[in-house]
Amino acid sequence: MIFYNEKGVGDVLLIPLNETDRDNRTHEAFGDIVKITDKTDGSVLGYNIFNASRHFSDLGNGQMRMDEEKLEELKKVFSDQNLNDNLDLDLEEKFVVGYVADIQPHENADKLSVCQVDVGDRQVQIVCGAPNVDAGQKVVVAKVGAVMPGGMKIKDAKLRGTASSGMICSSKELHLSDGSEGKGILVLDDSYEVGAPFPV
Repeated sequence: MIFYNEKGVGDVLLIPLNETDRDNRTHEAFGDIVKITDKTDGSVLGYNIFNASRHFSDLGNGQMRMDEEKLEELKKVFSDQNLNDNLDLDLEEKFVVGYVADIQPHENADKLSVCQVDVGDRQVQIVCGAPNVDAGQKVVVAKVGAVMPGGMKIKDAKLRGTASSGMICSSKELHLSDGSEGKGILVLDDSYEVGAPFPV
């Protein structure tokens, strides 16, 4: 995901790729591009593109998905600023409609369930603590790599020793208008297509 908020941050497009402690970051400027890297291993943590409105069309406000059009515009900025970094970015939709194909109790935690969830192109295992999750439901899945509206990045994890790849989301976690109503995950009706993007 990428971020743009002209009023709050200025005319800067933020492209976060990886995370590290703030004290472990260094940066280098290439014209309008600031490249942020890890001091320890030199890995790229992200880019800040200044004067973004000159380089990109259709900049919204807040969190946006990097799509093919913006990637092509980004490649042009890199070329114009003589930065030759590889831009092999993940453009996969990160919030999609999933189908809970199977659910089993977690062997090490009474309040957790181990769900097998169809996300369209594959099935993933997600550990979920919501009391209302059940087999046969259509749900919103944040895949690994998704950045939640609250800023949390979804990663592969182990919960009480069981692998979990993604998160089944509640309305509150998605910052939807009805997020304060009820507890548990957001259950979608049958009109939603499994694997289809879910707007966040």
